[in-house]
Amino acid sequence: MSSTESSNSTTSPGATPAKRRYRKRERARREAETRLRITEATMDLHRTVGPANTTVTEVAEKAGVGRMTVYNHFPSDYELIEACSTHWSNLNPLPDPERWAGIGDPEERLDVALGELYAWYRETEDMMGNVLRDAPIVPALGGLMEERWFSLVAAMVDVLARGRRVRGARAKRLRAAIRLAVDFWTWRTLTAHGGLAEPEAAATAAAAVRAA
Repeated sequence: MSSTESSNSTTSPGATPAKRRYRKRERARREAETRLRITEATMDLHRTVGPANTTVTEVAEKAGVGRMTVYNHFPSDYELIEACSTHWSNLNPLPDPERWAGIGDPEERLDVALGELYAWYRETEDMMGNVLRDAPIVPALGGLMEERWFSLVAAMVDVLARGRRVRGARAKRLRAAIRLAVDFWTWRTLTAHGGLAEPEAAATAAAAVRAA
């Protein structure tokens, strides 16, 4: 063995761990990029054609990967839909009922909440319309919507019913009216079918709650 070869053999053990760490970082970065491409492809398909009409083949094609790559990153439908939902929610922050709870006057709280919620529905109409439509027929999506969206809607109703001092049948009617007011399909009926702008739609829904 030459002196050069001997020198290389003594220095290579020290360099190998650094190279290995670099390769691991690069691999992790590429995997994260691939995962994000798959997630964003799924999100775009859910927004445009809906979850029920989205296939793994279409996700793979849109992300520029093979079908097995999709399955390697997301072995189940639930994991793929959950990643899509989390990413979309980070880009479109969900309404925060607890922030509304800081408004002491129930009437002002109702007006603020419906104004903000209806504006959010306008911004997210394409996605919300598709996922709410498809949730009953896509099991993985239905479970996630129960866990995240419908529990949030229930929290909205609780917050907006606070401080109204009604009991019995009146309380039941009040909560039913609030649930109707915060529903996505109520907003769409008032705006798309009723021809109302968001402020008018919110005022109409608030009036129905007060009438209850």
